[in-house]
This record gives sequence, structure tokens and C-alpha cells, in this order.
Amino acid sequence: MALLAVEKEHTFTGHRDSVYTLAPSGRQGSFFSAGGDGLVVQWQLDTPDQGHLLAKADASIYAMEYLPEQDWLLFGQNYDGLRLLEVGNRRSLSSLQLTKAAIFSLACHRGFVYAGTGSGQLLVVALETGPQPGLRLLYELPLSDHSLRSLAVHPTRSELAAGFSDNSIRILDLESLMVKQELQAHQKSVFTVQYSPDGQYLLSGSRDAHIRIWSVGEPYAEASSIVAHMYAINHISYSPNGRLFASCSMDKSIKLWDARSFRLLRVIDKARHAGHATSVNRLLWLGNQHLASASDDRSISVWSIGSQQVF
Repeated sequence: MALLAVEKEHTFTGHRDSVYTLAPSGRQGSFFSAGGDGLVVQWQLDTPDQGHLLAKADASIYAMEYLPEQDWLLFGQNYDGLRLLEVGNRRSLSSLQLTKAAIFSLACHRGFVYAGTGSGQLLVVALETGPQPGLRLLYELPLSDHSLRSLAVHPTRSELAAGFSDNSIRILDLESLMVKQELQAHQKSVFTVQYSPDGQYLLSGSRDAHIRIWSVGEPYAEASSIVAHMYAINHISYSPNGRLFASCSMDKSIKLWDARSFRLLRVIDKARHAGHATSVNRLLWLGNQHLASASDDRSISVWSIGSQQVF
């Protein structure tokens, strides 16, 4: 019988405040981090003590997206707007003032940027990639009186899932930007939404500590519900091959789940694996066998995820 083997490989330190978001890069063994100190840092797995500062924002950063085709990094500067960086040349390309609210979530799709704000708005921004790269605000859609905390684009359908602090999930058509369905999803704020790589399921995690599993159809329907953590679930992330998903929580733990059976496979915490000392805010898969986690303890850990034979 094969069980998951987990080992901490690296710890990255240098942030001066909580680390809230992670993003991949187009370079093997490299990723980006940002957080409460406004620093945007690029890291290499083989040199964990040598982070490279890419930018410094004047406010905290909750959301960040990497655009591999252009080698650009986009991040939301809370209470201001968006900034666009060219990674290879380490230079700023564009900035766009948008909102005096927090920017909790970002999603990029087919030349558009979707930003979720603390005022409950969905902001739609055109990503201009010509000789003069830039950002242009197209629409401001007020969807709720409560914060829009999380966004996910369906891998094949023209749909956007949005999770709100009014406990709901709204499914939007990306062509018309109309709300197709509203799910009364949780008992408390929806902090994370994530589609499975095959597009069959939408997972949601909440302040109520539950993971809810939704079958993607016309309409969406609840398939299962899991009491997954002790406290709020901050993020859910699928492995690239779709076999596993990971969740992280204010309870300081990371949990690894079988993506087919939704069975808990492994718990990563301070007692078992010298895990984080405070809330775990964000996860990022670096391939199928490495998982990065960011925490309020100002550190990032990278975990080796493998299998071991147990008889």
C-alpha cells in the first residue's frame, strides 16, 4: 500500500510581515511571494537564502498572477490598484489606480484581468500587450455589499466563480459578465474557490472550516461537504496532474487530499513536520512533487510530496 511521504526541503525567510500570496514563474525551481510588507520577492529553490527583490509597494499585497507568455508579473496593491512588472528585465511596465478598497483576488484569462475587491466589486481590466504594454479599466461590476474574496476561471468553459463574504458563490458568464447562478455555499465567508483541472468540480473553502465540493453542470450542484479544518480555510490548490489537492488554514495546518475520493491523506503541521507556527495563507504547487506554503509567521516552506510503500 502506498502512502504519501512528506518532508520539508526548504524554508525561505526575509519578509518583514505576513506572506499572503505566491505565484509561479517561467523558470524551473523559481517562484514569487508578496505580503503585508509590500515586498515582491523572487526565490530559487536551490538558494533559499538569496531572495531577489522585484518591487516594493506602498501597501500590503494579497493577490498576484504570473503571465508566462509575456514573462510578466501582475499584483494588486491594496487601497490603490494594479502594477505590472517585466520579470526578466526587472522593470515596471504599468500601473493603474483602481480602488480605495483591498484587492483580495486576481484572475487572468484571454487578455483580461479580473480583480475582486473588499467593496464587493468585480473589476475587469484589459491587458494591453502591444509595443506599449498597459492596463485599461473596462468595467466595474458591483456584485455584493460584502467583500469579493476569491476568483477562479473554469479551465474550458467561459465561466468565472467568485466567492464572497456574504457566504455565497456567484458563477458569471465571461462573455456577458452576467451572473448565471448564485450558490448559498457556506455559513461564513468564502475565502477560496478552485476548479479541478478537468473542470468537473468546483471546490470552495470558508471561514466555517468546511470544504464543499460542487459538480459543475447546468446548474452547479453540491456533491459533498467536508469538515476539513478547525478554523478558517484560506486556500485550496490542486496539483498540476489533478491527483491531489491541498488545503491550508488559520489552524496552522496544511492537509493533502485524494482528488478522486476526497479522502484525507496527510496532515502537515508543526508537531508532525515542523510546520508553520501561525496561520497558513497560501499554497503553490511547484510541479507535482513540491508544494510551497506561505504563512503569517513571515516564512515560506517548500514540502517534498512523494509516496512510500507500506506493507
